[in-house]
Parts: sequence; C-alpha cells; structure tokens
Amino acid sequence: MKKQIGIYSGSFNPIHLGHTQLAKHILEQKIVDEVWFIVSPCNPLKERRELLDEYIRLEMLVLALQNHPQMKASDVEFSMPIPSYSIDTLNVLRLQYPEYQFSLIIGSDNALIFDQWKDYIQILENFPILVYPRMGFDFQTVAHQYPAMQLLTTPYYNVSSTQIRQLIQEGKDLSPYLDPSVIQLIEENDFYQ
Repeated sequence: MKKQIGIYSGSFNPIHLGHTQLAKHILEQKIVDEVWFIVSPCNPLKERRELLDEYIRLEMLVLALQNHPQMKASDVEFSMPIPSYSIDTLNVLRLQYPEYQFSLIIGSDNALIFDQWKDYIQILENFPILVYPRMGFDFQTVAHQYPAMQLLTTPYYNVSSTQIRQLIQEGKDLSPYLDPSVIQLIEENDFYQ
C-alpha cells in the first residue's frame, strides 16, 4: 500500500502551534503517515503585501517542525509559476513521488469556497480531501456538494497568523502561539514590525 501524505499548503506567515497541533492530531488518528507543509509563495486568494519573503517563512517552518519527524517542510512551489494553484502542486508532487498517495488538507473556510479553486473538480476526482473545522465556517452547508470530502474530528484551533502578527506589533507574549525557535527568529530580525 502507498504511503499516505497529507498536503497542508499555506502562507504560514508565520507558522503557529495551531498548524502543528492540527497536523499532530491528524497523524495521531492515523489518517495519513506524514504531513507535508507546502509554503505558498503567493496564495491566489490572499493579499501579497503582508507576506514575509517565502524563504524566511520556509526557515520558520523548518524550525517549527524540527522535533516532528512525521512533518516535513516543502518548497516545491518556489520553482512553480506564481500564483500557485493546488491542482498544479498536487500534480507535480504526484509525478515526483509516484510511490505516495497525496491527500489535500483544507479548512472548512476553504471548503465553503472550493468551487472558486482552479480545476476543483479535477482535485476532487484525483485526491482525497480532508477538511478540518474552523469556527464560523460550517462544512455541513456544502457537505452535500462534496461527498468525497472527509470532515475531520479535530479540535478548533482558534488562532490565526493574522492575530499573531497583531500580537507581535503590540509587543505581546507569543509563547502560547509559536514555537520558541520561531519566536527567537522573529525577535532577532524584527519581523512583522
């Protein structure tokens, strides 16, 4: 049987404990064997101006995942055309690693707008989609449209990178939200100030 890889794409601006705790929960449930975090240089549905350079975000990711052997940081999209579309990334990964089965991990917020994604039907037909619940975005409202999507029973991780950037600007304690090595990198370089 093929090794199961969960693909968790995002800006990770910055990577926070909600991201890694979600991946840990999915791994503990044995839904996938590994979770690969894909740094998106430019998300087609997000503003670019607040993004740190993708190599800095990758460095933060590597630091945050260093004690999690089943979690990997990937820069696969760095050599792909911008903006990055999930279908293209998944197809590249499937070509590069034919021995693996890839699943896409998305939040219920993205499930609600999944029909806005490029080639979303092709994604649905070729890759399992794992949906984690996000507060205020009820997957059940679109579940009938996407019977192939699997809603995960994971806790709500009520933290966002946007909130964390705000906390940094306010000089607040980041230890409940970020890996200590990520905090050190941010503070040493005055990121998000």
